[in-house]
Amino acid sequence: MESFSLILAIVVVTALAFDFTNGFHDTANAMATTISTGALKPKVAVAMSAVLNLVGAFLSVEVAKTISKGLVDETGIRPEVIFAALVGAILWNLLTWLVGLPSSSSHALMGGLIGAAVASAGIGAVHGDVLVTKVLLPAVAAPIVAGVASMLASRLTYKLGRRADGKAAEKGYRAGQIASAGLVSLAHGTNDAQKTMGIITLALIAGGALAPGSNPPVWVILSAGLAIALGTYLGGWRIIRTMGKGLTDLQPQQGFAAQTSAATVILASSHLGFSLSTTHSVSGAVMGAGLGRKGGVVRWSTATRMFVAWGLTLPAAALVAALAEWVCGFGDWGTALVAVFLVGSSFAIWRISRREVVDHTNVNGGAGPEPEPAGVVTTAIAAVTPPPAGVSEELTATVAAPAAVADTKTPSAAATTV
Repeated sequence: MESFSLILAIVVVTALAFDFTNGFHDTANAMATTISTGALKPKVAVAMSAVLNLVGAFLSVEVAKTISKGLVDETGIRPEVIFAALVGAILWNLLTWLVGLPSSSSHALMGGLIGAAVASAGIGAVHGDVLVTKVLLPAVAAPIVAGVASMLASRLTYKLGRRADGKAAEKGYRAGQIASAGLVSLAHGTNDAQKTMGIITLALIAGGALAPGSNPPVWVILSAGLAIALGTYLGGWRIIRTMGKGLTDLQPQQGFAAQTSAATVILASSHLGFSLSTTHSVSGAVMGAGLGRKGGVVRWSTATRMFVAWGLTLPAAALVAALAEWVCGFGDWGTALVAVFLVGSSFAIWRISRREVVDHTNVNGGAGPEPEPAGVVTTAIAAVTPPPAGVSEELTATVAAPAAVADTKTPSAAATTV
């Protein structure tokens, strides 16, 4: 019984660690556009997002029920299986954070749970209908719906505001963007914090601490909300930079449209119990907003890398989780080995990230690494754009050259006079 209690405690702690990585991995979903347009200072933005993530965790448990009761057969699932699922999800989150790609923490968790369950109990342990209707279909539909809504909203916003005073309108849109960013943070807490609640509840059911079919206890809701809020406050600055500057350049009008569209999609999905990826929703909305402004472009090189990461998330996390479950099957020493591997790998990824630090001081470009390159489509558009600005820059350089020559002759003239 002591050994079992220990493994259950390890699972709960690991689940909260995943929730923490989910927080800093997905901070960009709520605050990247707000930071990139200057509506809020970086540290203020992540603090606001953290508080609203915590509040959102208490608004619903529908998504938690999908995970704890619907996705896999909870009978026969051991705590070690859930631990292995979390290992796959955490490592995928850390790897994509390291390279600054906004992949889905939700799908990493789903993939880990599916891989570990199949390795432990076979393919029959996964409820395929729930997987398709509440995970895979929303994964495809969410970015499309959010993107189209955001594009239309951006175009409507520019059309309605074309006669408004420029500075006054921009100030108003910045205020609206702060409100919509808060709504996204609230929606993120409502949707993503519940996933950890569901996984902890599933572990407690598997360990016999809760009856099958139970809802998450209050302490589970509170701890999950605090973990995701803390991770959010630390800020996933690498992903914020990619989302805010790497995909497209947004103006306050576009940021407001993107965040409002994404929040609407996320809150609707949470109400229906869909385990939606907030990353997919917000990324789709950002790209839609980029296309919604006349002359706006999307950097498809970055978007392509992001799409590849989306496609790999479920199978990659599932594979790592299946291997972890296989090792855990050797007994306590196997579980300990997996735990050591998780801690060691996490530390190694953190050490690598220190070679090129991205934080609130350089998230918008600053003294940090160069921004994401434009990509083929953007470069082609720039190549055929008339270059009046470039001509003026060349004239400025031409005028400056003789001045520099004159300066070099001044000392010699003074010497001749002497």
